[in-house]
Amino acid sequence: MTCDPSWTNVCHCKACQRRTGAVIHSGAYFLQTDVTVDGPTKTYARPADSGYAIAFHFCPECGSNVYWEASRFPRYYGVAVGAFADSTFPLPEFSVWEESMHPWLDLTPEMPRFARGRVGKPLGR
Repeated sequence: MTCDPSWTNVCHCKACQRRTGAVIHSGAYFLQTDVTVDGPTKTYARPADSGYAIAFHFCPECGSNVYWEASRFPRYYGVAVGAFADSTFPLPEFSVWEESMHPWLDLTPEMPRFARGRVGKPLGR
């Protein structure tokens, strides 16, 4: 990728906690036209807590999560922010599924926060 993400967020849903093995998931979303995927992947699909379908694409050799496709955002690929290993990566713009958030986790107070999925104007710049 040679561009900034259209948006970034953090998610506290239990499915993301189980999938990542962490208390919080951080994702970046890019227009599919800005992403080049090279090589084979294996796919695991399931419904998201929001009710939309989501498909995760993994490296068949090491099992790393490469990217995902969420039916709610059909023109975008999601990529885990940790995959970039870049401490200067853009900050998350909002936080979702805080009803499952670990109570000791402290986020930036001015960040828009949602008990469940995000509501508001359409995403993407």
